[in-house]
Amino acid sequence: MAKESMKAREVKRAKLVAKYAAKKAALKAEGDYEALQLLPKNASRVRLHNRCSITGRPKGYMRQFGLSRIQFREMASAGLIPGVKKASW
Repeated sequence: MAKESMKAREVKRAKLVAKYAAKKAALKAEGDYEALQLLPKNASRVRLHNRCSITGRPKGYMRQFGLSRIQFREMASAGLIPGVKKASW
């Protein structure tokens, strides 16, 4: 499990990115790179990091499901993810 502070930090970054998205696009279109430098660092989309929605684990993230590989395996084995079943041959 990730620390609650790390999860909160990611949520805070996501809100900042959403808040400044239109402003950044307008400044980029104008070519005003000096004004872009004055925006907060965390307003950059590059600083976001995908995390598991259940545990907050940053590594082994599966975009299609929004889960880490460990949670995905547990949930798939339990039949909690529709359309996914364990392969056997």
